[in-house]
Amino acid sequence: MARKLTELTPKKKCCRSKPRCKRCPLVVAKVHRAERNGLRGKELEKVFKRARKA
Repeated sequence: MARKLTELTPKKKCCRSKPRCKRCPLVVAKVHRAERNGLRGKELEKVFKRARKA
């Protein structure tokens, strides 16, 4: 699953629904930032879940 998270492309505009959709620009940006900081695997999935709750 972590590999799929790194390949996500964001939608054009955020719909701001709760929970945020998987391709929301905010969610994708947080996952990519975490990946650049060295997070992998389960940690990356946790970042994804937290970002969707935000």
